[in-house]
Amino acid sequence: MNERRQAASTSDGVVLLHGISRTARSFRRMELALGDAGFATLNLDYDSRRKALDALAEDIHRPLDRFAQGLDGSVHFVCHSMGGLLARVYLARHRPARLGRVVMLGTPNGGSEVADRLKNLAAYRAYFGPAGQQLVTRRDAATSALLPAIDYEAGIIAGNRSVYPITSMALPRPHDGRVSVANTRLEGMADHTVISTSHPWLVRNAEAITQTIAFLRDGRFAKMR
Repeated sequence: MNERRQAASTSDGVVLLHGISRTARSFRRMELALGDAGFATLNLDYDSRRKALDALAEDIHRPLDRFAQGLDGSVHFVCHSMGGLLARVYLARHRPARLGRVVMLGTPNGGSEVADRLKNLAAYRAYFGPAGQQLVTRRDAATSALLPAIDYEAGIIAGNRSVYPITSMALPRPHDGRVSVANTRLEGMADHTVISTSHPWLVRNAEAITQTIAFLRDGRFAKMR
C-alpha cells in the first residue's frame, strides 16, 4: 500500500479513496486541487481487486488513523466509485473522533446493474475479485451489515454521460456508464448533484473538483451557472 501525503496550512485533512481496479494516481488532479485549497491530503493505494470490503477497511486503518491523529482539525473523505463503499464500511468500524464531511463520486450506494449482469462470469470474478461481488444491487445480509445507515454529512456527485456503449445497455438512464444516477443516492445524504461526465472522469472533471471543495467547506454543493 502506498501513502501519499501533502502538508497544508489548514488543520483539516482529506483522505482520498480510489475506485476498484484504479490507483491513487487517478486522484492526482483532485489531490493537487485540495492541497491548493488548503487541505492536507492522504491519497491511499489499496488492493481493491484482491480483498472484500471488510478486509480492505482493516488494511487502510493504520495509515488512515495515523493521518487523522496528526491533524489539529477534522478528517474528511473524498471517494470515487467503490471507494465510497469502502469509506462507509471503514466509518462504521473505525470512525475518527473528528470526522468531517464525505464526498462520494459515482459511488454505487444502491449497487451497480452492470455488476448484476457480470457477477457470474469467470472473467469478471477473476479480475474484480471479492469486492466486485459486493457491488451488486441485491446485497446479501453480510454485505448489507457492513453498510449501515449513515449519520454524517455526505455529498454525492453523479455523472450522466457514458463512454461504455456495451455496459450502458444494462443501465437505466441517466447513468455514467457504470452506475445509474438513481443508485448513487443514499438515504440521509446532505446533498446530491449531477454533472455531465462519465464514470472514470469524475475524479478529474473540473466541475466535480469544484463541487467537492465546495461541499467540504460548506456542507452543500455550489449552484453552478
